[in-house]
Amino acid sequence: MTLSLSQIIDLTAEYAPGWAVPHARRLLRLALQIAGDLQPDWVAMQYAAFLHDWGAFPRYRQPGVAHPLRSRQVAESEILPHTALDAEQVRLVLEAIEYHDYRDDRPAPSAEALLLREADFLDFLGATGLAREIAWDPGDLRASLTRAARRKDLLAGRFTLPAARELAADRIARMEQVLAWLEEESGGDL
Repeated sequence: MTLSLSQIIDLTAEYAPGWAVPHARRLLRLALQIAGDLQPDWVAMQYAAFLHDWGAFPRYRQPGVAHPLRSRQVAESEILPHTALDAEQVRLVLEAIEYHDYRDDRPAPSAEALLLREADFLDFLGATGLAREIAWDPGDLRASLTRAARRKDLLAGRFTLPAARELAADRIARMEQVLAWLEEESGGDL
């Protein structure tokens, strides 16, 4: 049986309802915005976007295994062998998955890995980044906002693509404004 991208999207929605499919779609839109002169394999990019977080899904998560590595393992052994992708596309998908995480300081080895990584970085910033952090722990607003601010500071200097740097600057400014408004409105009681 050959798995289509559409079927992988459906499985993504089934295994991580609510967040995974919208996140992957945002990443693809961001990748298009920041690609500049890069000419990635856009088919491989789509597969990578929808598979890159599978290692974080409850169905596949393994204690002690970082989610990018686990996502790569799942994609390599359970998903990609059942697709119509050629060997080079499979390599690009696996590479993009492995290198996407913000904690990975290694240089991205391909256009696909670089685009997925920087798009994922951007999705942690701005209003979307704040909303994501709050959604993970809505019961402790102070902790959520502290994590968002810490991640913002960590990511600020990591962008290499010119368009990604510009978007990051805009999103960081938005984040900082919202964080300031929250402090002001709450009087510090978050």
